[in-house]
Amino acid sequence: MIFVGERINGMYKDVKKAIQTKDASVIKDLAQRQTQAGAKYLDVNVGTAAEDPCQAMRWLVETLQATVPTPLCLDSQKLDVIRAGLEAAGGAHTIINSTSGDEAKLDVYMPLAVQNNAGLIALTMNAAGIPQDVDTRLAIAATIAAKAVEHGLDMTRLFIDPVVLPLNIDQNQPRYLMEVMSQIKVISDPPPHIMCGLSNISQMAKEKQVKELINRTFLVMAIAHGLDSAICDVLDTALVDAAVTADLVLNKFIFSESYLKAARM
Repeated sequence: MIFVGERINGMYKDVKKAIQTKDASVIKDLAQRQTQAGAKYLDVNVGTAAEDPCQAMRWLVETLQATVPTPLCLDSQKLDVIRAGLEAAGGAHTIINSTSGDEAKLDVYMPLAVQNNAGLIALTMNAAGIPQDVDTRLAIAATIAAKAVEHGLDMTRLFIDPVVLPLNIDQNQPRYLMEVMSQIKVISDPPPHIMCGLSNISQMAKEKQVKELINRTFLVMAIAHGLDSAICDVLDTALVDAAVTADLVLNKFIFSESYLKAARM
């Protein structure tokens, strides 16, 4: 399981304040704790915390790279902010988060990823929005995979996100999302990674305990259907333990009594 730590995001009050005041100690602490918890990447999202998001993204990238060796997932819907992050990363391996499945956008983001030694998260949505059926999401996923081949983006660096919505929007959607995940795994050889923004599923819940339980349950079920990466709260120890154990049960690695510790190394 590829865990992407979600906490360095301007939507969180502590991170927003740290970005605005250039308080590197908050960012460094989150980077270190998420890395120790098993994050293989750190998501970096300025959000609305800065008047100059490009400059803020550069500062975050430079601060993080000076603190931990963990590669970064550059998260923004603004292309100039992504470019600023890539420039600050200086050629280090990153993931670009994200683009839609519109062909015109893929023709911009795919070459950008290739040129910068980066992975790319692509969402199964297009100009018409987020499809509410399995077939359309799979058609967009197939377009994404075909574009990766066309632009020379290694399939092992492509992350297709079937787009998780809050559970209260449609309680049927987790069921068809899992069908989409199962089928994405057979659209190419080797297959792309399957990514999700996990916390979206529990957005409607107000109680922390309920949020955590929904996240953990959905994650384990999704792993059984092919999900192999998630942007999530890696500081939730029970969540990480459940995901690692799901991989164990699916025979993705050999059992040992210290498998939980080994997964965090």
